[in-house]
Amino acid sequence: MQHFFLSHYFFNPSMGRIKVSTLFSANNGHHYTLPLVNKPNTHKDHFPSSVLKCFRRFICGRKVDGGSRTKEEEKVYSWLYTLAQSEKNLVFEYVRSTERGLSFTEAERRLRENGPNVPLEYSFPSLWNLLWNALFHPFNMILIILSSLSFIARDYPNGFIMLILVFISVILRFCLEHRSSKAAMKLSEFLRCPIKVQRCAGRIEQKELIVQVDHMDVVPGDIVIFEPGDLFPGDIRLLSSKHLVVSQASLTGESWTTDKAGDVREDHNTPLLDLKNICFMGTNVVSGTGTGLVISTGSNTYMSTMFSKIGKKKPPDDFEKCLRWIFYMLISVMLVVVTIMFVTDFTTSHNLSKSVLFAISVSSALNPQMLPLIINTCLAKGAVAMAKDRCIVKSLTSIREMGSMDILCIDKTGTLTMNHAILVNHLDCRGLPREKVLRYAFLNSYFKAEQKYPLDDAILAHVYSNGFKFQPSKWKKIDEIPFDFIRRRVSVMLETDDRHSRFFGRFMVTKGALLEVIKVCSFIENFDKDEISTFSSNDYQRILNLTEELSNEGLRVIAVAIKKVEMQQTCETSNGSKRHDYDFERDMIFLGFITFFDPPKDSAKEALWCLAEKGVKAKVLTGDSLSLTTRICREVGISTTHVITGPELEELDQETFHETVKRATVLARLTPSQKLRVVQSLQTKGNHVVGFLGDGVNDSLALDAAHVSISVDSGVAIAKDMADIILLEKDLNVLVAGVEHGRLTFGNTMKYLKMSVIANLGSIISLLIATLFLKYEPLTSRQLLTQNFIYSLGQIVIPWDKMDEEYLNTPHKWSVRGLPMFILWNGPVCILCDVATLLFLWFYCKAYDDMKFFHSAWFIEGLLMQTLIVHLMRTEKIPFIQDIASWPVIFSTLVISTIGIAIPFTPIGRVMGFTLIPLSYFGFLFVIFMGYFTIGQVVKRLYILVYKRWL
Repeated sequence: MQHFFLSHYFFNPSMGRIKVSTLFSANNGHHYTLPLVNKPNTHKDHFPSSVLKCFRRFICGRKVDGGSRTKEEEKVYSWLYTLAQSEKNLVFEYVRSTERGLSFTEAERRLRENGPNVPLEYSFPSLWNLLWNALFHPFNMILIILSSLSFIARDYPNGFIMLILVFISVILRFCLEHRSSKAAMKLSEFLRCPIKVQRCAGRIEQKELIVQVDHMDVVPGDIVIFEPGDLFPGDIRLLSSKHLVVSQASLTGESWTTDKAGDVREDHNTPLLDLKNICFMGTNVVSGTGTGLVISTGSNTYMSTMFSKIGKKKPPDDFEKCLRWIFYMLISVMLVVVTIMFVTDFTTSHNLSKSVLFAISVSSALNPQMLPLIINTCLAKGAVAMAKDRCIVKSLTSIREMGSMDILCIDKTGTLTMNHAILVNHLDCRGLPREKVLRYAFLNSYFKAEQKYPLDDAILAHVYSNGFKFQPSKWKKIDEIPFDFIRRRVSVMLETDDRHSRFFGRFMVTKGALLEVIKVCSFIENFDKDEISTFSSNDYQRILNLTEELSNEGLRVIAVAIKKVEMQQTCETSNGSKRHDYDFERDMIFLGFITFFDPPKDSAKEALWCLAEKGVKAKVLTGDSLSLTTRICREVGISTTHVITGPELEELDQETFHETVKRATVLARLTPSQKLRVVQSLQTKGNHVVGFLGDGVNDSLALDAAHVSISVDSGVAIAKDMADIILLEKDLNVLVAGVEHGRLTFGNTMKYLKMSVIANLGSIISLLIATLFLKYEPLTSRQLLTQNFIYSLGQIVIPWDKMDEEYLNTPHKWSVRGLPMFILWNGPVCILCDVATLLFLWFYCKAYDDMKFFHSAWFIEGLLMQTLIVHLMRTEKIPFIQDIASWPVIFSTLVISTIGIAIPFTPIGRVMGFTLIPLSYFGFLFVIFMGYFTIGQVVKRLYILVYKRWL
């Protein structure tokens, strides 16, 4: 009674999603209901219940484990294997159907209960929900709070500026998320076709009827009839078949077809996609006919299980974690430092509104207000540069991720190879080159009238380019038996009247799949003995062994055979009717093989070498055969020491899986879900930043999961929708340039982030020390905001700065643990210079009684310190000596410094409460900044010595 428990497990809606371990538990008391397809959880449209829940999302990221299948996948695997191993009559009981099919009433009832047969039940988040998610970003929260406080304190200009920054950030993120949320719906385009089903009708005497229904109306238990060109509307258990050939390219990515048969029973050791009696939703019939029982539809199908992950968020990257850490650090510092400064100022001035405005100004100065603008400018600059290299950048953040990428997973076909075959050799049955084999293969390809395939073009190109003179003009075509996917061969009848030629007469020339050609051969030509002998079992075994060797070298093999026919014979009988193919395609003479190879691109080896030089390791993830993939990889310089196939990965436990994926450079015969698991394993267990280059439906899962997803302009719609970057040319050299742009973008972003955090923190802590020391404000709120605005304005040019060559040659990941140490090492240097200035002004200039003089001097020193710090932080070399910044940065430094020094001497300075500064003070500033650069360089070298890195 095992099948009753299986049926109840899959279709009972009251039980929900049960653990696989309960699959065969005895429970005879249940009432068995009609099949009902479980639907995946849809997105609920409501606002988060609390702000705390939103903040929790900033800390916690989605964890994925690439080493194991999900419960949904295990359920589908178990169900399909069970039916593949069962007798046909038992399969009908599993889905509660009959050999006549479902009645119309029963089918309608199941359709009402199950819902439409669509692979994914996906509902779009509402616009309000997307807007809410875009709004709740750490720095948006800081800016909104500070803007609100500014309006309360009637500091309207500062409040409006911060609101504009928030508005720009929210709109950008909202537009990107709204566009990406629609990608999963592209899957529906693969299933738009009518389906022939067998239904039974009649109250007294039931009869079978063949009707056409839409694919969305197919239900479990339906019997479907299919023929060439049909798509399977669900997972199907074959009942009968005749020469059935199926393409599973949408699932595997392989261009080769698969034979299917309904009269076999499989075992559990057969890989899922190799099951002969199971056909999968989304695959299509190439040739042959058959009938099958629909065993799964909608979200319970194998296809749906694979693609149900599309459109879900990727795990947060290190940069996002860094921003969250900085957010909480700044909040903590604000709560402590700003509170102390507010209390100190209010105790001294007893002016509440003045103290509140000063506290808001300090908070604003602590916040890196230009961070969103600097990040987006860096990314936009990188996107423009990549556009010149014929790349379309859809997701700007992917440019930064490309700079951190250290593993690139690529498919073989069209990326490493030219995606067209060339003829390698023409061999006899002993593996020796023979011109006669090539001659007849050429004549077959030259005279065939039906559609010419790429292999025909390769044969013709080889003959013409190598100077063979086979003189097709001396031959005349008599008839043709075209290629089909049942015979898998093409035959052409030719004759020549050149009596001086040793090829005089009428011949049938056949070319096609090796085993199909051997089937029609009774003789074999032995070129070394110049004789024709009977085709023996030894000949058969020798040919198979030679073919296996050729296949292991990555070559594709087709066979050539001929037969001399009587001059009066054609493919038509005397009464004009067509003769059967087997009247001619029999008792033929086996000549030999033609071998083909999809050659690697000339640029692929150079590009992979350049990527390796930059620290990016290439891994090949493909659905093609291992032998072919291995040869291609050897040709382009990818190591083939550690290789593995998809079926072998399925047999590994979780830990062995991760270790194997870590070592392997070539992974062949992978399914889409296996590609996804490999990418996730490299991300989570290997701690790598992973890029994935793919262009098929079978690549969409891995594209969705990868940090950097790359497709090509010729790829399918869903692959291009999932991709962050689209290449207009299949050339890996474009990616080399993209890696350089990404590292330049990442470096300049890190440069601003670390510099601004250190400068802002140092400035605020120095203000705190000065406030406690002076018992009054070191700068008024207006002066502090002006200083912060001028300094921030000068940092806009950072995206146009250059990076050290050594920096661009290695991948860089942001370390959350590294930022606190970077601050602890470099922050005190800024504070030390500010304290030295404070002491100089107090003891030498006697500024404790002259508040305006102290404000003027502190304003200039603070602005110059924050402006010059970029030159110390931007490179690990000695600034201005070993390395000079780009001219926009130099120009910005000069302009901002000039403005800062000039303000106290202008009417604007007098309005702001400044006074004139003696020239001797600038001599002190020169000395203090020389000391700052000296001490800072020493600290920098010590930091690099300890941590082996700078930015």
